[in-house]
Amino acid sequence: MVKAAPPAPEPLPHPVVDNHCHLDTSRAYGGPDVREALDAAIAVNVTRIVQVGCDLEGSRFAVQAANTYEEIVAAVAIHPNEAPLLGDGLGEALAEIERLASSGPRVRAVGETGLDYYRTGEEGRAAQHESFREHIRIAKRHNKTLVIHDRDAHADVLKILDEEGTPARTVMHCFSGDGDFARQCLDRGAWLSYAGTVTFKNAENLREALKVTPRDKILVETDAPFLTPIPHRGSPNASYLIPHTLRFMADLLGISVELLCRDVDANTDRAFGGTW
Repeated sequence: MVKAAPPAPEPLPHPVVDNHCHLDTSRAYGGPDVREALDAAIAVNVTRIVQVGCDLEGSRFAVQAANTYEEIVAAVAIHPNEAPLLGDGLGEALAEIERLASSGPRVRAVGETGLDYYRTGEEGRAAQHESFREHIRIAKRHNKTLVIHDRDAHADVLKILDEEGTPARTVMHCFSGDGDFARQCLDRGAWLSYAGTVTFKNAENLREALKVTPRDKILVETDAPFLTPIPHRGSPNASYLIPHTLRFMADLLGISVELLCRDVDANTDRAFGGTW
């Protein structure tokens, strides 16, 4: 049974962007259609979304959504957990990702790519590494933002970035490290994107990371329909719930909600190659 959607929070005082959302997955979980989801987000001043693909079908959906709705831009990729499942077809899939990445200005990013050692064991790591390296190269060839998924793989993510060369615009999606790892990512020029997980009781490491992140490197996201912030953890997430995360972050940083909104809005434009 699909849980009821949480009520809308109080609107934010300035527009912000949900820089990582999966509207197609939300629909599969019983959520609203794209227009309804956008309207709900806009009503609380979350006015733009980066729709992120995790496989070929999802990446095609992201491009179609970006070409249909002015509030959306697309990111395209093979998720690290998907890469080992493709076997000999990985190269062909990566070629299609490159075609999608070069299909027009509404595609702003290559991602989410990266490494995930939580859901994929050692037998799948070679495919993940191959896929991650090629996504980095695609992002650099086409001047797209690189969006990185990193779960339990901090050292190898940085190692591969250093070996391939970090793209000029790189986003650590759903940042999952502590203050020390945050500094290492910042040293490589990355923006750090915080999701609803920063509000969780057991996430002191994320709060430590947020405190050391310069305000011009902070982004906010949902990863919807997952990672719903407190006070609605366990319910389906959606872009309209970002105000809960952002208000929590502003309080932690000791700054006004409006100031953090303005920072996040401007940061997202820089991170994803300009406004849309």
